[in-house]
Amino acid sequence: MIGMSAFAVPLLFGASEKMLLVTGDMDSLGYLAFSAVLLAFSILPWCICMGATFPFMMAYVREHDQHNNESFSFLYVANVLGAMIGTLATAFVLVELFGFSQTLGIAAAGNFSIALICGCLARAARKPGELVAVQTISSPSNIEPIQDTARQSLGRWILFSTGFASMAMEVVWARAFTPILKTQVYSFALIVFGYLAATFFGSLLYRRSVRKNSLSNAAKLISIAVVAAFLPIIVNDLSFLSRVAKLSGYLSSGLLILSITPLCAALGYLTPSLIDQDGKGDPARAGNAYALNVLGCILGPLFASYVLLPWVGERNALILLALPFLAFYLVMSKALSVGYRAVTALLAVVALVWSLVGPNDLGACLTRMGCPIKVRRDYAASVIAAGTNRNKRLFVNGIGVTELTPETKFMAHLPLAFHSGKPESALIICFGMGTSFRSALSWNVDTTAVELVPSVKESFGFFHKDASALEANPKGHIVVDDGRRFLKRTSKMFDVIVTDPPPPVEAAGSSLLYSEEFYALVKQHLKPNGIIQVWFPGGETTIGQAILRSLQESFPYVQCFRGIKGHGAHMLASMQPLQNLTTEQVASAMPPVAAHDLLEWSDSPILVEYLNQVLTRPVSTRNLLNNDPSIRVTDDQPYNEYFFLRRCRLFSPESVTRRFSSNP
Repeated sequence: MIGMSAFAVPLLFGASEKMLLVTGDMDSLGYLAFSAVLLAFSILPWCICMGATFPFMMAYVREHDQHNNESFSFLYVANVLGAMIGTLATAFVLVELFGFSQTLGIAAAGNFSIALICGCLARAARKPGELVAVQTISSPSNIEPIQDTARQSLGRWILFSTGFASMAMEVVWARAFTPILKTQVYSFALIVFGYLAATFFGSLLYRRSVRKNSLSNAAKLISIAVVAAFLPIIVNDLSFLSRVAKLSGYLSSGLLILSITPLCAALGYLTPSLIDQDGKGDPARAGNAYALNVLGCILGPLFASYVLLPWVGERNALILLALPFLAFYLVMSKALSVGYRAVTALLAVVALVWSLVGPNDLGACLTRMGCPIKVRRDYAASVIAAGTNRNKRLFVNGIGVTELTPETKFMAHLPLAFHSGKPESALIICFGMGTSFRSALSWNVDTTAVELVPSVKESFGFFHKDASALEANPKGHIVVDDGRRFLKRTSKMFDVIVTDPPPPVEAAGSSLLYSEEFYALVKQHLKPNGIIQVWFPGGETTIGQAILRSLQESFPYVQCFRGIKGHGAHMLASMQPLQNLTTEQVASAMPPVAAHDLLEWSDSPILVEYLNQVLTRPVSTRNLLNNDPSIRVTDDQPYNEYFFLRRCRLFSPESVTRRFSSNP
């Protein structure tokens, strides 16, 4: 059944996506609620099967060893090890080589193989039709049992609370560590890997303690966890990490990953020990205890995403999530020696105080530099608008995504000027500071902008003094939604569509605005002679070639111009021939208001001279394309997001894609 999910879940997600199109914008209550229901419906059956593997395997162990009271931890160690390897293999190897579909197929084949092995084991273990009774054994164990109901209840509260807090912390870590780890898929994979590796180490240490009959009690583990919970907050000091990054970016990233390991290792020891104590090898009892832990793991991320992060931010969220460990420490500290209790209490107080006043996040660093800032948070991201006059920047989860640059003006003006006839409508995908939206409105055309993060839209007024007037313009519309989802929801047609995926070009999810499937959707919403503008900010050459290849395979007519500052590229594409306009023709096509907008930040007061800096620097797309036609961006193989193997030169880009591309 788990193996079947590799084929069923993508189909269910596709059907759910279509059903969600009628629920409104992505920040609406209807969308958020209905999407939760559909997500649960799509993955819950398979996850139930995954959860059932533990008690089933425990029952199998009990059949062969009636006195084994630690079978849960035995299986838990193996499960965490598999999860750890699977995380690394998928993110760093499989998707880059095989793409999403074939990687799911590999996972399905693994599960079917497991099913076959289980069937063979069952056949070898007993005769057909023979049933083996599984009895609850109450024989003594080398683990001290929880005798009274109060201790058992406390153990289960610990299981729920540690699952809740640790998984909520993982969500916050992913956002808090972004300024250093960046927004690549590898960053999140490393956080998950660090979490699992430390959990595996702690669980392995517990198994060793079981064999030596020298277990650490829960109070001591909680005392370690209560101090370790504050360590990621203390280490995540941008002032400190920035100095470390000057020596080595890998070192600063490594320090962040290492900061989460003491807590995860403590929980890796604590969780299986509590479940072994509670279950005593009985599948039903251990299953119930583990279910409480998993329930906490489910609710924690939801609470962090929709309550803590929008309301209190990353650092305060981590402090609040550490408080359950502090509460359990206060309840259980009597079991510790006086000296040990004094030392750990002092360390916990110092860690708490330091977490409250010590670390410098991005906002604090900008403020210390005398930079005015405005911080906004929501379920999607933490957004900082910073700077004065022309020196303003927009940060999303600590990543500088854009600044007040003339490139964002050219993104709108170029396709509108090259449009044959009088353009009447424009769509801006990725609102950012709102500069392209503002420039498109200067043509007096109906302009729609789509932005995924609500707080980015709310920051419009920080960057442009005329934001209120533009928002009141009846021809301007700003929608909070995913760009592709918006195109699937709307029936509108546009003369110009502008896309500006957030940097870096390797950012997770950016391929969805560079892929051939996205361009196919765009073509359905372009009017005759319509033009799409694609901005490539620069970076790895083969990524630029992959983006251009997908664009050129989707549109028969493509033109490319260097950015005005000499980096990046404006790509214009259409289903109809693009005009070969001179600079004077482009200048004459621009309305006076549009010309004034383009010259607002120029170093030349003469429009023709300013346009010359871009239009006299066209780039031959034929010369830019890679000789290997399989180097392209698709939904199944996001070439720009997965690059580890080719950058490590373990495989050349040509050999990797030629061998494994599903669309050579």
